[in-house]
Amino acid sequence: MTGQHQTAALLLFAAFVAVTLGITTWVSRHRQGSAEEFYAGGRLFSPMENGFAIAGDYMSAASFLGISGLIALVGYDGMLYSVGFLVAWLVVLFLVAELVRNCGRFTLADVVAARMRERPVRIAAGTSSVTVSVLYLVAQMVGAGSLVALLLGGTGRRPGPGRSSVSAYSW
Repeated sequence: MTGQHQTAALLLFAAFVAVTLGITTWVSRHRQGSAEEFYAGGRLFSPMENGFAIAGDYMSAASFLGISGLIALVGYDGMLYSVGFLVAWLVVLFLVAELVRNCGRFTLADVVAARMRERPVRIAAGTSSVTVSVLYLVAQMVGAGSLVALLLGGTGRRPGPGRSSVSAYSW
């Protein structure tokens, strides 16, 4: 990629990020901070809108690309993972969601904290959430770094022995 194209790519990327942050800031100015509004949208959404939100969460770019990659690597045996995700989601929906709804809470941590000592439950839930999020974020950042490197004219790979185990595994 030439220097002129790299500059154009960087400007387009920066414009996209700026517009996204601007829209997010503009929308968030008028929001009030109740738990019901955050978790349930103030109970203002129709069942169809809730269905689209759940489907959008299930069909994220990460799961779409991950399943496509598994099928490319191991053939149609990789398709079992997508079926496994769907079956696990249905089990959680039927076993956990009704319990949480009947307790009048929004998260599983809220239900457990209502039945046990709150502080240890919140610490355990927060620690496990942050741990899983950091591990997921590392994989996402490796992929994003590869894409940005390709966008800027690199190879998308870091040469040499300094590569982390996550990035070495992902390539």
